[in-house]
Amino acid sequence: METFDITVIGGGPTGLFALFYAGMRGAKAKVIDALPELGGQLYALYPEKYVYDMPGFPAIIAADLVKGCIEQAMQWPHAVCLEERVTGIERRDDGSFALTTDKAQHLTKTIIICSGIGAIKPRKLPAPSAASFEDRGVHYYARNFDAFSGLRVVVVGGGDSAVDYALALEPRAKAVTIVHRSQFRAHPHSVDLLRRSKVEIRQPDFEVKEVHGDGKVEAVTLVQSKTKEETRLEVDAVLCALGFVSDLGELARWGIETSGHGVVIDPITMETNVKGIYAAGDVIAHAGKLKLIACGTSEAAIAVNQAMVYINPANKVQPVHSSNLTLPISAKVGAQP
Repeated sequence: METFDITVIGGGPTGLFALFYAGMRGAKAKVIDALPELGGQLYALYPEKYVYDMPGFPAIIAADLVKGCIEQAMQWPHAVCLEERVTGIERRDDGSFALTTDKAQHLTKTIIICSGIGAIKPRKLPAPSAASFEDRGVHYYARNFDAFSGLRVVVVGGGDSAVDYALALEPRAKAVTIVHRSQFRAHPHSVDLLRRSKVEIRQPDFEVKEVHGDGKVEAVTLVQSKTKEETRLEVDAVLCALGFVSDLGELARWGIETSGHGVVIDPITMETNVKGIYAAGDVIAHAGKLKLIACGTSEAAIAVNQAMVYINPANKVQPVHSSNLTLPISAKVGAQP
């Protein structure tokens, strides 16, 4: 069985950049992801959502960003293993790792965990009747914004996803209302755009108390939590962006230290408490962590460089500058991987 230099767990933008940088360092690399296609949760949950915090792009649709990340990473013949869930990691006698999935075993000298916030489930709308309308007007993802064209939509939540959903749906839907019980937590620029849009804002202190309909969503009851005043709003769809419940329990079972909702790492090297295992992106936790894709890519590059030194201490942590490297032919402008 072939032993790889670096195995990346997670095929989102951070994991893909780790693959790219592994190629830059001449490493034999592999990526393993539980999803059926590369792109991670960004592509699986929000393919039409705009991403605003990537260098060089004032705004870019998530699916287009993922496409570019894949093209960048796959300039080298990296191994790609999809629809495989990692179930165990063991140290071998020679210091390498045997990484077991639900389908196979993989041998690797180092591991970089880029699994986002781990296994996730959406936080459900607490309204008692909401569960009975799931997939019949109550949604927790929006993979296709055109599906909401001409509809009256209530977006529930106050973070970046909720605000971005409302802004994206406003030109398509018949009417959009955003409902949130406290202050918006989205980027101030996005909130400013929201306040200047035609989206009706019910915030703060508003919640969806009840969902009504006969077989499909037809209305919601909103309650103002301070005054207890209730309002019935005729709608066709409820799009919830209340965050996710993550599970990092599997990592702890592998002996990797976690704290709260993240993996504990050395912020200088990205190494976990297990020598040879690194982490990058939203999966990590430290005092200065920013959950931005741009930060994840930087962390991925650091992890790769440290992994190369772990593999061979004669390697340099600081690589040759990318402008001095000869890239594969696919790196040329307009070429395909």
